[in-house]
Amino acid sequence: MAVNKVDNVSLKSPGNGKLETRSSIKSFPAPKQLATPTDLTPEAVQAVTEAVNPLIADAYALYVKTKNYHWHLASSHFRDYHLLFDEQADEIFESIDPLAERIRRIGGTTIRSITHISQLQTIQDDNNDFVLPEQMIQNLINDNRHIAQMQRSAMELCDQHRDHPTSNLLQEILDQTEKRIWFLYEVSQGGQNME
Repeated sequence: MAVNKVDNVSLKSPGNGKLETRSSIKSFPAPKQLATPTDLTPEAVQAVTEAVNPLIADAYALYVKTKNYHWHLASSHFRDYHLLFDEQADEIFESIDPLAERIRRIGGTTIRSITHISQLQTIQDDNNDFVLPEQMIQNLINDNRHIAQMQRSAMELCDQHRDHPTSNLLQEILDQTEKRIWFLYEVSQGGQNME
């Protein structure tokens, strides 16, 4: 029998501004069939799960945004930006599975659906018909910086709860995030901005 923990959440509908009720998907406590035994306290597992799952949701959201920019780019630097966005999207996507499996290893559950991602993501989607390449780069810098801040906070929380393996994994992923910021920042400088 499938057990799914949900809470009702009131959200404003983007179309008409009316309140609608949507079920919020919960990742803790896990059904007993999925509650992997651990020496961490239930409070620690819940705290780590609630800190890491939004990072996973944001990774999915940033992956899609980066691929969106990869697909919808028009620039005199098309080839370079197109390849950079593709490389960065692949790197973001590769960070998802290790984080999700880490949450499962400590007895939490993780992302279940696009709906779950939308409930947890903290970065904004970009549904614009056309975005200037300079704005794409700035948006990606801002989103990666936001994710880096969240990763640092999650690392501190993991260390407080003695979950050093999750903290170490986040440290590796943070290093990749900072590399993306570095590359995007240098691209944003452009030749006309150099003295």
